[in-house]
Amino acid sequence: FVELERADEEARKRIRCGFVSTKSITQGEQVGVLWSELLRRGVKIHFAHRTFKWSNEAPGKAAVHCVIIGFGRSEADHKRMFDYADVKGVPHERQVSNISPYLTDGPDLIVAKRTKPLMPMPNMRCGNKPTDGGHLLLTPAERTELLAHEPEAEAFIKRYIGSEEFINGKERYCLWLVDATPTQLHAMPLVKKRVEAVRRFREASSAAPTKRATSTPTRFFYQSQPDSDYILIPEVSSERRHYVPVGWMTKDVITSNKNYIIAQPNLFLFGVLQSAMHMAWMRLCAGRLEGRYQYSGSMVYNTFPWPQKLEDKHRDAIEATAQNVLDARKAHTGATLAQLYDPNIMPPNLTKAHAKLDRAVDAAYMPDGGQ
Repeated sequence: FVELERADEEARKRIRCGFVSTKSITQGEQVGVLWSELLRRGVKIHFAHRTFKWSNEAPGKAAVHCVIIGFGRSEADHKRMFDYADVKGVPHERQVSNISPYLTDGPDLIVAKRTKPLMPMPNMRCGNKPTDGGHLLLTPAERTELLAHEPEAEAFIKRYIGSEEFINGKERYCLWLVDATPTQLHAMPLVKKRVEAVRRFREASSAAPTKRATSTPTRFFYQSQPDSDYILIPEVSSERRHYVPVGWMTKDVITSNKNYIIAQPNLFLFGVLQSAMHMAWMRLCAGRLEGRYQYSGSMVYNTFPWPQKLEDKHRDAIEATAQNVLDARKAHTGATLAQLYDPNIMPPNLTKAHAKLDRAVDAAYMPDGGQ
């Protein structure tokens, strides 16, 4: 029996196979879920086709972003990676020393999500989640109509932004009634009507946390709005952009749960997060929605390796060049971030400002200036 078991084990080591999968198994949290177990079992990747678009014959011509992975429990003599400059195009083959679970030429390391940053940095959290049935949110037309009947409501109407509004400059508002007194609410029947609609919506929910929020219908379900300026990173952003736009917002702009935020911002923090260094880490660790990046506080920000033993000259350089990026944006009044960060039409002054910021951040990681 012992010999049979050994023979079976040897046979299993010689088995090689390959599969086609959606690319999600090589991105974000899924890497830790799947590949930690496969690596524990001795699985080695022999070849891989990185992300490509696979169409099928189904009605509507549905297409998904896929990968192909070949593997076994023994090492391959030659490991091959197939890269696609165009996800709809022909791959380019190259030999690599090793293929990681992220389908990169590198060691078999896995980035696990964390609840806190690697270093003593400010915490990142999600924005405000209304769970209100839409009754606390206002379109520009609804805002105008409400103010025409109840002008006193203006003190409680704030600009409201999710990822879409932030990147594409879309206008949206919300009722922010945190400081509204009963007397003030009583004087605004239309606002009261919306608050009552929120209460009914939550009361009808089958989710226990939503039901519990029935008692506070004037408030968002989850509130995390800072009492200071804050840094904003959109949860979803196009993969076409070289940089995910990072925002510096004032406290009176209410952010939705479709953004990640950091209170009490500073230019050093903004500069590193907006740099090519952080974007490279984001591309490795973030999940994807189709092709779009899905930023995550636990998978990207909290796992990001910040420069250590930072010298004042490098911090000063990052702060100065970060301010230059903000100034370059302001020079294009009326342009949306989607327009400014379109790789085909990105303004030269903004491109130059980002290049200087990238060099300043890279220098902080160099052996003579940081680790």
